[in-house]
Amino acid sequence: MNPATSSSRFNRLSFKDGDSAEVLSIQREADSAGSQRPNRVYAEPARQTPVFAETEVLVVGGGPAGCAAAVAAARAGAQVLLVERYGHLGGLSTGGLVFWIDRMTDWAGKQVIAGVAVDILDRLPSDSVVGPPREDWGSRDPAKNAYWGQRSASFRDTVTWAPKVDPEWLKIVSLDMLREAGVRLLLHAWAVAPILEGTALRGAIFESKEGRHAILAKVVVDASGDGDIYAGAGAAYSAEVDTASMHHCVNTAWTWGGVDMERWLRFRREEREAVARIRDQGRAEIGEVEFPYSSWRPDVALFLGPRLTGYSPVKVEDLTAIEIESRQWMVKLLAFFREHCPGFEQAWIMQTAQETGIRHSRRLGSLQPICKADWELGRRYPDEVGVSPSLTPAFASVSVPYRSLIPAEIDGLLAPGRHIGCDTSSHTFMREIPQCWLTGQAAGVGAAVAVRGDTEPRNVDVRRVQAELRRQGVYLQVPAETGSVAEVAGPR
Repeated sequence: MNPATSSSRFNRLSFKDGDSAEVLSIQREADSAGSQRPNRVYAEPARQTPVFAETEVLVVGGGPAGCAAAVAAARAGAQVLLVERYGHLGGLSTGGLVFWIDRMTDWAGKQVIAGVAVDILDRLPSDSVVGPPREDWGSRDPAKNAYWGQRSASFRDTVTWAPKVDPEWLKIVSLDMLREAGVRLLLHAWAVAPILEGTALRGAIFESKEGRHAILAKVVVDASGDGDIYAGAGAAYSAEVDTASMHHCVNTAWTWGGVDMERWLRFRREEREAVARIRDQGRAEIGEVEFPYSSWRPDVALFLGPRLTGYSPVKVEDLTAIEIESRQWMVKLLAFFREHCPGFEQAWIMQTAQETGIRHSRRLGSLQPICKADWELGRRYPDEVGVSPSLTPAFASVSVPYRSLIPAEIDGLLAPGRHIGCDTSSHTFMREIPQCWLTGQAAGVGAAVAVRGDTEPRNVDVRRVQAELRRQGVYLQVPAETGSVAEVAGPR
C-alpha cells in the first residue's frame, strides 16, 4: 500500500505534551476489493489435548503487565507459570520499541507508580536509562523544561520521571527478575483458548512447535494486551474506538542508527522556520513527515509512527497491512531525512519492531471500570491497588480499583494491562507501560491472595491485597483498612 495513493488519507491529531504540536495519523480508505475469504468451514476432528503443566497462577503474556503480575504473584508465595508467544519478555516496551517509559511522577514530582516499576528500572545499567535526575522531578524551571521537553520528559511545563531505556537490557532485566522470583517460563508459546468449568476459568490451551497442550491453573491472569483469553471465555468487553484520537492508532515502530540527535534537537529548537519548511516540503513530496523521538543513545532515533487508523489490531489481514505500510513509510522517510534533515545524513535502518504497536483493541467489562467522571472529581476507590499520574495538574492522581481487573461474570480471572476495565478517556493513560506494571503487579498479588485463601479473585479480602502491595513497595493513597472486595462491590 503506497501512503501517497488514494488508499490512504491523512489526519493530523493535535496535542500539547512535549515538543510536538501535532501527530500524523494515516486514515485508510475502504478497499473496494475487500477481503475475499471463502464462505466455507472445515470440521476438525475431536482430539485429546495433553496437559503440559498444572500451576496455581497462569499468566498469559510476558509484556509489562504480565511480567509484573508473575513477579508479584511469586513474591507473594504463589506457584506461577508465564506463557509468552515471543522469544523475549517486555512486550511493547522491548519488542515493540516503546522504550520511552511514560511518566511515573505526579505534578509535585512524587513517584506514584512504584513497586515493580522501581525494581526493574533500578536494575538497568546506568548507561541504558536516560531521564531527568530525581532532584529535578516536579521542577517548573523553564530551562530544565525546555531541555527535557525535547526529550519527552516534560509535560505541562513540569519535569517528570519519564526515562528512555535500552530495550535489550530491559529484556534481560525482566528475565532475571522472573527467574529470581521462581517463575516458570514458557517462551515461543501462544495461548489460544480458555479452559472453562462453567463460568470459571481454569487454565488455557496453548500451541507451540510441540503442538497443542493444556495448562491447568487455579487462577489465570490475562495479560495478553488484547484480552484474548477473557474474550474467548465470554467476558463482556468494549471495543469501540475514536478514529480522531492518536490513542487508538496502530503502527510498527523503528529505530535509525548513525544519527546526531543533539544536532537535530538543537536545529528544531533554534531554526523553527526551517523546521516548518521541512515539514511542508515533506508533505508535498511524500505526503507527510513524522519527526523522531530521542532514545537512550545520542546516535539512535526512535520513530513511533506514522500512526495508522482504520485498522483492527485483532484482524490478521489488518495486522499484515500495518506491517507492510509502516515499512513503506520508513523507507520513504529515511530517504527524505538523509537529504533534508541535519543530523540524519548518515542514518541507517537499525531495527524494526518485532511487535505491532497496538494502543487499543478491547477493554474489559469489569466490576468497576476506571471512569473520567470519577477521576475528574478526585475519587479514591476503597479497593485501590495503585495510583496513576493524572493527565493535567487540574486533576488529582488517579485511583485504580482492584475491581477494574475483575470481569463482571467470569471467575478465576484477572485482566491487567491495556485491556483493563476503563472508559476511552481513561484508556489514554492506563494503556501506558508504567500503568501496565502497576495493574500487573496488582493482578499478580490478587491472584496469589485468591490462591492462598482458596477463593475466587472477586471474593478476596482486599486488605490482604493492599497489605502485600505495600510490602512490595507499591504506593497507595487509601487507608490500610478498607474491607473485602465483596463488601466494596456488594452482593453478587
